[in-house]
Amino acid sequence: MGKVYFIGAGPGDPELITVKGQRIIREAGLVLYAGSLVPESVIAEASPSARIENSAAMSLEETNCLMTLHALKGETVARVHTGDPSLYGAIQEQARLLKQSSIEYEIIPGVTSACAAAAASSASFTVPNGTQTLIITRMEGRTPVPQSESLEKLAVHGSAMAIYLSAGNPERIQEELIKGGMDIKTPVIIGYRIGWPEEKSVETTLGELAATAYKNGFKRQTIFLILPGKNAETESLLYDSGFSHLFRKGEV
Repeated sequence: MGKVYFIGAGPGDPELITVKGQRIIREAGLVLYAGSLVPESVIAEASPSARIENSAAMSLEETNCLMTLHALKGETVARVHTGDPSLYGAIQEQARLLKQSSIEYEIIPGVTSACAAAAASSASFTVPNGTQTLIITRMEGRTPVPQSESLEKLAVHGSAMAIYLSAGNPERIQEELIKGGMDIKTPVIIGYRIGWPEEKSVETTLGELAATAYKNGFKRQTIFLILPGKNAETESLLYDSGFSHLFRKGEV
């Protein structure tokens, strides 16, 4: 019996996939990748003898049939997803079908676009003596979101946010966050196709979020980072010479 690996390929840059993920791709007999979001350069090191299939137009049943077929032949299967499989990756439904066939699987984490977008702009979600919380969410669209998790309700916390899969309605993002009590001057980074050659990051404010998105033509593969602590000039205690901890004796 073979084994299926769900691999987080990262946001697009082929160098941001993990070493383990790339090794499994090289060893796999089947490489099944989400071609609408994962560039071919990520799977370029697949074996010449491997079967490579783009799952963009496939249904759940079709992808499961392929993975099951190759696993039952004793092969390694690389199921390659964008970003990290645990975030909007539809992993549970695929794993459920594999379990029904007693096929072993493993999930290999990847770099999610929120972290890649923050890194591309040298930004931090958390700041010393400021926000210590990051909320990862999306706005309701064709996929519903619980009312208790609406952007308006989440904005009440005043914490950093990474908003996925919501580029189709930037006005509503702006409106709900402001209704939830966020200041219109709150710093925002809008990341477009992070990790791809055409990557672009734009800094703006909550009050200009929608206008900035439209001005730059950001309609898909866009993430919104809401960063209340971005301009804070506080410092942590970790490297303060007067602060004692397990590995250093200071004055405090």
